[in-house]
Amino acid sequence: MARTPAGLVQAEPGPPFEITFDGRTVPARPGQTIAAALWAAGILAWRTTRDGGRPRGAFCGIGQCYDCLATVNAQPNRRACLVPARPGDAITTQEGHGHAGLAV
Repeated sequence: MARTPAGLVQAEPGPPFEITFDGRTVPARPGQTIAAALWAAGILAWRTTRDGGRPRGAFCGIGQCYDCLATVNAQPNRRACLVPARPGDAITTQEGHGHAGLAV
């Protein structure tokens, strides 16, 4: 018998819903963070560094390191490990500081 956290506490989560990551549909469950939904879908990086464009994703998982920054619904610099996934959320890879479109 497979034991799961939800089974151990006899939780009955609501039905799954969809979010998108760079246009790709990703399933999510109520209560999941964006980082958890992306990880579950096999997506490990959703940001690139300012210098060198190296990929980044979740590192600490508690909102302290800022490696998990993502653009969520056109708002850059959202910590994906803290932001709950909501039906219809559109997550896009954040490049650098997330404000490239604001340059003058």
